[in-house]
Amino acid sequence: MSKTIAINAGSSSLKWQLYKMPEEEVLAAGIIERIGLKDSISTVKFDGKKEEEVRDIVDHVEAVKILLSNLTSFGIIESFDEITGVGHRVVAGGEIFKESTLIDDKVLAQIEELSALAPLHNPANVAGIRAFKEILPDITSVAVFDTAFHSTMQEPTYLYPIPRKYYTDLQVRKYGAHGTSHQYVAQEAAKQVGRPLDELKIITAHIGNGVSITANYHGQSVDTSMGFTPLAGPMMGTRSGDIDPAIIPYLVEHADDLEDAAAVVNMLNKQSGLAGVSDISSDMRDIETGLQNQDKGAILAYNMFIDRIKKFIGQYMAVLNGVDVIVFTAGMGENANLMRQDVLAGLTWFGIEVDPEKNVFGYFGDITTPESKVKVLVIPTDEELMIARDVERLKK
Repeated sequence: MSKTIAINAGSSSLKWQLYKMPEEEVLAAGIIERIGLKDSISTVKFDGKKEEEVRDIVDHVEAVKILLSNLTSFGIIESFDEITGVGHRVVAGGEIFKESTLIDDKVLAQIEELSALAPLHNPANVAGIRAFKEILPDITSVAVFDTAFHSTMQEPTYLYPIPRKYYTDLQVRKYGAHGTSHQYVAQEAAKQVGRPLDELKIITAHIGNGVSITANYHGQSVDTSMGFTPLAGPMMGTRSGDIDPAIIPYLVEHADDLEDAAAVVNMLNKQSGLAGVSDISSDMRDIETGLQNQDKGAILAYNMFIDRIKKFIGQYMAVLNGVDVIVFTAGMGENANLMRQDVLAGLTWFGIEVDPEKNVFGYFGDITTPESKVKVLVIPTDEELMIARDVERLKK
């Protein structure tokens, strides 16, 4: 029986899902959190059960050893020989990787070199790959790139209006991210509305701690909100999204706590967005509690968040010359029904009519009325399944 593991490694976490392939049956799933910190947590879900262990896990290699040990000790697999493939989510593929790729030493080195494009993600992705290669060196190992789906963007869209030498010499351009998620939910949207994907204009809104919006024309990404790095686009959980670039040297010169451009970029990535404006949290649930308590910071952060998302959806309606379907996905997109309501309330001119009985927490599918000219769907994303499918496709 063939089994594939889909891996999503973060700087201090390792999320995983084990599939029986090609049936696409989920056998187990889990996450290891706080890697490299005290009281790391390993959680495994299988057969309706949940096992949790708290212990210190020093690095990703130890995390992978614990993951694999859990698979055998809980009887999920009998031996490691059953695992025939592992797929790794990699955020930045640059201009090198325009599709999922088998990993060898050269590919791994190239992924590491691309860390400048995703400094919060690619190093962690590399750590996860190295850990698996150390323990299971002979299985099929595949890198699935967040940027690959957006490689269909054209030059007028992906180039920045700066001297072209910075693109030709240094590859400075828009790459996007969350491509695996955007591709998956667009495919699912076509199934749900019962029309071929290659006939549809779809705007997909991946709204989690990271936020990206994509314009999908007949199954291809034609524009997306994240840019050279995942910092660009709408306001996010801890990221600022788009700002005037002249702010960076201004802050270096005038802010006592920001000594150079790197410090400013770190602030824009980790201390901004909902967290920075509200001074409460990057979590929309905490922001909504703040709204109920009439907290001024929460109200401001929430209104700014809604404003930015609405604007990106509006501009992509222009890019596509209309839209058939809008999809909300990821943590906030799937669960924050108030956020969806307020974003869509600003788009009623386009014929969007939300059914308030459907736009509730826990409801998935079409949340519009039968009369709505644009269908709005809530679809849980499944990046792990897309990763597993690509491993199956590329197996030797």
